[in-house]
Amino acid sequence: MRIAVVGGGISGLVAAYRLRTLVGAGADILVLDRAERVGGILYTGEVAGGPLDLGAEAFVGRRPEVPELLRELGLETQLVTPAGLRPLVWSGGAAHALPERTLMGIPSDAESMRGLVDAETVTRIEEEPRRPLSWDPGTDIDVYSLVADRFGAQVAERSVDPLLGGVYAGSSRSIGVRAALPTLAAALDDGAPSLTHAVSVALPPPSSAPVFGGLRDGYQVLLEALAARSGAKFVTATPATRLARGLRGWVVDPIGAVDAVVLATQAPVTARLLGAVAPEATAVLAEMELSSSVVVALALPCETALPQNSGILVATGEPLRAKAFTLSSRKWTHLAERETALVRASFGKFGDDSTLSWTDADLVTAAVEDLATVTGVPITPRSAVVQRWRGGLTQYASGHTTRVATLESAIATLPGLALAGPYLHGVGVPACVAAATSAAHRIAATA
Repeated sequence: MRIAVVGGGISGLVAAYRLRTLVGAGADILVLDRAERVGGILYTGEVAGGPLDLGAEAFVGRRPEVPELLRELGLETQLVTPAGLRPLVWSGGAAHALPERTLMGIPSDAESMRGLVDAETVTRIEEEPRRPLSWDPGTDIDVYSLVADRFGAQVAERSVDPLLGGVYAGSSRSIGVRAALPTLAAALDDGAPSLTHAVSVALPPPSSAPVFGGLRDGYQVLLEALAARSGAKFVTATPATRLARGLRGWVVDPIGAVDAVVLATQAPVTARLLGAVAPEATAVLAEMELSSSVVVALALPCETALPQNSGILVATGEPLRAKAFTLSSRKWTHLAERETALVRASFGKFGDDSTLSWTDADLVTAAVEDLATVTGVPITPRSAVVQRWRGGLTQYASGHTTRVATLESAIATLPGLALAGPYLHGVGVPACVAAATSAAHRIAATA
């Protein structure tokens, strides 16, 4: 059996590895990627003489996919958890504690918002349960429309936007409730009388388990292990230019005839490849938009008086260029052991790709100046690394779950073809691992 996996990011690598375990050593698995390296938007660079992830740097620890995968690969000792510090929110020219007992920044009570929003907004949250809630089960709207209507714009811009910006490089205006907050949508569908009540129902039960996890030596360790264990042939710096039905399977140019295909590419690339074979799927994929971002990693003197917090998120409307800072040496204990303080500054949100065109020097200057503003301490970097991510994150807009259902229904009629990627059921690494595993099982079922 000859199988093509188009896309060498985490989705493609997991699909190739799973296929190897499912179809055996005799299969010819080829991974095709337009970039010169595999890994996609997971990339471990070198900063101040050591590894540091310059794309995603953490995964949701309460999901099982990544820890289980690490154990399978013999990498369980690479698993690390954060130090337990909480982030700050920069709003109104001051730092505030990130509110607790919220669902992606949406409060379950008014008290958690006190100090971050004005007194009028606090009162509005307190009185929200007494206002009739209009919600049609099964429908979807953007998060901003829901939150601003019930609590006011300040909650959306100062509490929700900073968190959604970190996950999707978007905002409450570009993200839909049903895809990004499924437990909240379920509570509303079940007839929650108010938004605060729905949040209370949707919140996960209290747990001492770490919310996030990471890899001690960066995601590169996982990527290399998946590539090696897949036994695949990697064809890099070579984009797939055409997908067509063949006499006994598929044709993927430029590698030719194959028995099966996994498309593990971003939505626009997948749409282009499916244009001739699944026009309904292409139409759905064409509606999905991407956001770009930039990461600037700073190595600072270890004595720099950074706050004892995991990071600093920036509210919408603040006169800063960066959208967030990860205080990596505070967040991760293994990074605190280094002889330098590491900080990641993030730039870019949906609808504004301008930072991609800034020079490295301008990006570093913006990161340094904005970090000095939010910390109140002089920032003198010893070194800096800039990493740009064009079109790296899918926007889960209102109606996303319906679009995905339509897409998967269209693909279900095409044997030997499967989809994987961050536009399906979650942008995080665990969701990508799950989708890639499902894609591999679909292909293996036809072997």
